[in-house]
Amino acid sequence: MQLFYTDVFVLPLPAGHRFPMEKYSRLREALLAGGDFAPGDFRVPEAATDEQLALAHDPDYIARVGRGELDDKAQKAIGFPWSEGMVERSRRSAGATLAACRAALADGVAANLAGGTHHAFRDRGEGFCVFNDAAVAARAMQAEGRVRRVLVVDCDVHQGNGTASILAGDDSIFTFSMHGARNYPFAKESSDLDIELPDGCGDAAYLQRLADGLDTAFDLARPDLAIYLAGADPYRDDRLGRLALSFAGLAERDRQVFAQCRLRGVPVAVAMAGGYARDIDDTVHIHATTIRLARRMLDRGSPPYTAGNE
Repeated sequence: MQLFYTDVFVLPLPAGHRFPMEKYSRLREALLAGGDFAPGDFRVPEAATDEQLALAHDPDYIARVGRGELDDKAQKAIGFPWSEGMVERSRRSAGATLAACRAALADGVAANLAGGTHHAFRDRGEGFCVFNDAAVAARAMQAEGRVRRVLVVDCDVHQGNGTASILAGDDSIFTFSMHGARNYPFAKESSDLDIELPDGCGDAAYLQRLADGLDTAFDLARPDLAIYLAGADPYRDDRLGRLALSFAGLAERDRQVFAQCRLRGVPVAVAMAGGYARDIDDTVHIHATTIRLARRMLDRGSPPYTAGNE
């Protein structure tokens, strides 16, 4: 299983910044220390090009990001101060999901150890998201002739508003977002399928709604490829989440997604998305569990992965 990671993901931030940037390097360390993966399993992704980014973003926005010409309001909405490092990180994060999609189509499953930047819109960023890696990757796989239909399964605690907006009206890419009803973003967009959950929703109710949602999404999407945003922030001790899932509940969430992919013979590219637990070790544990469960999907033997599973 190929994992895409670069130290560029760990962007230096001002002291006291609330984004847990360290989680990416600690996730890589945890996967290596656990013995599930060897150094050769980790690949350094290339940065997404302007042409690839323009499949989902306005070229003028891409250029202004690159030159550092966003105004203070636009930069504040993103949540990171501008730097050349921020631009490179954002390009590499999108490039890593692109690479994970290509690897998943070859091997069945692959993962970007960052990504899930689902709050980025066509012409603006917000919520720690500059470029929308899932939208870029889905469109790039189509442009490269690798797939016709894509399903985005977004299980971050926050709605994938940017993804829904960019892909609105595109019948070839199905967007499914399962998120807290009263959480950020407070002005929601319309995904192809939205499941909104009440504050304090726990394992049993969440997993039942997910099972129903996955059945519907796969039936309607008929995908050749799935992109799974495996947010750690539905966790009950997440600072920015309002749900109440346990470690076991989150692991079962991942099993359900991977089981559907195996059952239907659909390759899956995984991105980490959000995770803001009070103890960063909890976030790393949740993300690492997702990756280990994805690896088991291969170890148990999966159906053939071929484009056009309709």
